[in-house]
Amino acid sequence: MIRTRFAPSPTGYLHIGGVRTALFSWAYAKKNNGNFILRIEDTDLERSTPESVQAILDGIQWVGLDYDEGPFYQTERFARYKEVIQNLIDSGYAYYCYCSKEELNEMRTKAEANKEHFVYDRRWRPEPGKTLPPIPQGINPVVRFKMPTEGTTSWNDLVKGPISFDNKELDDLIIARSDGTPTYNLCVVVDDYDMGITHVIRGDDHVNNTPKQINILKALKTDVPEYAHLPMILNESGSKMSKRRDAVSVVDYDKLGILPEALLNYLARLGWSHQDDEIFSMTQFIEWFDLKDVNPAASRFDMEKLLWLNGEYIKNADLTQLATLVLPRLQALNIDNATVDNLVPILDLVRDRANNLNDLAQESIYFYQKQTPTEKELKKFWNEESKERLLRFADQLETIPESDWNAENIHALFEPFCEQEEIKMGKLGMPLRIQVCGTGKTPSIDEVLALLGKEEVLKRIRE
Repeated sequence: MIRTRFAPSPTGYLHIGGVRTALFSWAYAKKNNGNFILRIEDTDLERSTPESVQAILDGIQWVGLDYDEGPFYQTERFARYKEVIQNLIDSGYAYYCYCSKEELNEMRTKAEANKEHFVYDRRWRPEPGKTLPPIPQGINPVVRFKMPTEGTTSWNDLVKGPISFDNKELDDLIIARSDGTPTYNLCVVVDDYDMGITHVIRGDDHVNNTPKQINILKALKTDVPEYAHLPMILNESGSKMSKRRDAVSVVDYDKLGILPEALLNYLARLGWSHQDDEIFSMTQFIEWFDLKDVNPAASRFDMEKLLWLNGEYIKNADLTQLATLVLPRLQALNIDNATVDNLVPILDLVRDRANNLNDLAQESIYFYQKQTPTEKELKKFWNEESKERLLRFADQLETIPESDWNAENIHALFEPFCEQEEIKMGKLGMPLRIQVCGTGKTPSIDEVLALLGKEEVLKRIRE
């Protein structure tokens, strides 16, 4: 069975690049009737926080990526890691190293002076016929893994193609710190081994970790999974995305009013494509997805494109569900008389005018609370005659029975009234918008008045 995993570290927010990694891992498992596993790599005890763990879980739930197993926590598996470390020592694949920080710094300085790649000189590595230094007092050793020193470590990456590392460049990496705690590369390998991971799909910032992990897996006498390293997501200027400049946390996109299904659709198209299809469901994505179609080059995040796509999803969303999402945003604007039921017809009228949930709330607000027109609108559309003209139009509106109050009957009053007043429709429509809504930017004014209701419209005109 195909088994993939998403394994974030809870040292901050859930990054948008991490969401795309999770999406591709999830889709690959679903496509192949496999399992998608969620693992929390929380061994960095100083930086990992419960808040970050919860942010990851909330983010995965928000975008709707359901996992088949987990979440598993590395901090709950320390006994297993120590067992594997001891087995590697006993089988000759790992050893104790008593080098001090000063000795390591001296090696590093020497390598830099010679303009060489720094590799630990393996002075504590046991070899046939080699005499090790005397064990120093007062130093707790680390445990290092014995990397091969000849040949290459290679794999056929499912995204990037063949990748090879000269083993001479690989360090004898530390797999247990001096306090006994396991390190990242050891924990990842043991987890992937124990959980039967067949395909490791992750960001290409992990390419340099892969040869280390492959050699540990070989030492454990187990199958090596397939690797697929996804390219980085860059911002619109081609730089690495940063929290200071860009929306990088999945929470940021929720705050921006992006629908999760639109975000997933957009992320799916970042570095992957299916012919010219732009908008598709996750069911379609699973059906079409294949790692061979992932572009190995970095992708640029285009916020304008995401907002366009989000607008398309808004236009086709279920109105009740859309109202449920917009309602709290209206409440945050101090609108306390909005409900899902009275918001549904409003959204049906205005949703073509917004590409995010926040703007939808702004487009809906004047139905609940008249806004204050801008000086520019007043200067352009309001004059001395506007007040008296609108009061006369209110008298016309008064003639429509409550039972017949609809956009069609309201619209029928416009032309004869304008002829009577000897004006064009703009001289009525724009002042009417400003007086009733507090803004000149509304949909068709007859539909707006119909939704507001006869009593509310007459009240706003006459107040």
